[in-house]
Amino acid sequence: MKTFWIRTASATVYALLFLGSIYSGRLLGNPKLGVVILTAFALFVAMGCAFEYYRIAKSQNYHPNQPLGYFFAALMTVGLGLGTLYGGSAFDALGLSSTLTVVVMALVMLAVMLIAVPFTLMVELWRSSERPFVDVLHTLLPMLYCAVPMGLMPFLHNRMNILVMCIIMVWVNDSFAYMGGSLVGKHKMWPKHSPGKSWEGTAIGVLACLLTAVFVGPLFKTELVWGEWLLLGVVCSVIGTLGDLVESMLKRSVGLKDSGNIMPGHGGFLDRFDSLMMILPFATLIAIVAILT
Repeated sequence: MKTFWIRTASATVYALLFLGSIYSGRLLGNPKLGVVILTAFALFVAMGCAFEYYRIAKSQNYHPNQPLGYFFAALMTVGLGLGTLYGGSAFDALGLSSTLTVVVMALVMLAVMLIAVPFTLMVELWRSSERPFVDVLHTLLPMLYCAVPMGLMPFLHNRMNILVMCIIMVWVNDSFAYMGGSLVGKHKMWPKHSPGKSWEGTAIGVLACLLTAVFVGPLFKTELVWGEWLLLGVVCSVIGTLGDLVESMLKRSVGLKDSGNIMPGHGGFLDRFDSLMMILPFATLIAIVAILT
């Protein structure tokens, strides 16, 4: 019973922080300040995920350049997050605000990557590493795996409010997959990486997620049409499940049960955001297609 209350309390704090940052602009009556607050939350999560990843990498005798990795991950997160502010009111009358935002964010992502890769390689010359290219890879991977998805959250929420639906669908998928697997699960889906997952539970989770996308998604006033909501449901269920398996693969490769203990009873940052980090880039592509078509 004590464990249950600990899990409940930590989950409540997590939900309040996440939802508070998402709706801060509306609560404060200042949408632009809301983008800044959500970007700050995204930065906090990205740094937490990067910290856990570097700890795992170091446990395997890799030597990532952590200060440089944190810097570029932070630059990517903040650049993408605040890039949503450039779809300002000056362009609204021309109908270009959303398109301009997409262009600015694409340029931010390209610029950070074009700087990060060669600079990290050059710095490695002075580190005397036995596996320099492997260490460069581990240095920069959190920027792509953690920072890019987190930096996309303000765009998805500010433009089309599908961030909330992504969170809802991840929760629905995980909850129904767990309940379905507990009740009727017999055939293990991927025992090597996640022995608790079953094909039956996964199928129930996918079905519940698709139904949520089709019947709840259109209630949000967005530019997505019915077919795009269905596609987003497929992304949140299938890609979300694969994202969870990828993180399980990472942990089991080093013999860990949880990536961290930031949330008592729930694990670390990577444990909580593994599905969402895989989903957000695909959800962003769906949003961009809806904007440009």
